[in-house]
Amino acid sequence: MQNLQQTIISQYGNSPVLNQLLTNMNDYLDPTADIDAFYDNFWNIDTAIGKGLDDWGKIVGVGRQLLIPQTDFFGFDGSALQPFGQAPLYPGPTTGAYLLSDTAYRVLILVKALSNISDSSIPSYNQLLQNLFAGRGRCYAVDLGKMQMQFTFEFYIYPYEQAILMQSGAFPRPCGVKSFALQCPATSTLGFREASASGGVSYQTFGQGSFSPGTQPINN
Repeated sequence: MQNLQQTIISQYGNSPVLNQLLTNMNDYLDPTADIDAFYDNFWNIDTAIGKGLDDWGKIVGVGRQLLIPQTDFFGFDGSALQPFGQAPLYPGPTTGAYLLSDTAYRVLILVKALSNISDSSIPSYNQLLQNLFAGRGRCYAVDLGKMQMQFTFEFYIYPYEQAILMQSGAFPRPCGVKSFALQCPATSTLGFREASASGGVSYQTFGQGSFSPGTQPINN
């Protein structure tokens, strides 16, 4: 510590024994590495890991454990369920509990922290999405009317991000409003050539792009 003398109160400032003890301790012990480690592993949300993230979760009010109900089961054509070889038979009500990794938990903490101060308006939703998915592509909220809204992602989001948006309850939405998520990557979606030219989005031709996967409900 370079300013050691400034930390000693005047009552002991002229004590040669105390000053020598503090000078020796200051020479022997350098807390810089410990302070840096504490800042990186606990204080800085962008680099915190393990226990540090658990503490941040307690501050914003969200745990590391995420409950993800199993929703894809075998069923008849037209029921929106899955065909043979794609999903199991329905075993009854089940819910899987998963402990999020540090990377996934950090996203959940940031979502909850922003939702705690959100006014649930479209501009605040857009700012939240842009902060969380910076550099990934365009994402935005759309008011569908009739107490419905949609979060549109022009890129694919990871499964844990889908679970955070759909199952965690951390993502804010106005009371009584039904919300959906739509993944529609512009670079791999089938569309008309005229739509690409007029809308500024690069849709693909037959054999190059697939249909939009549709909407998925969030916290209905």
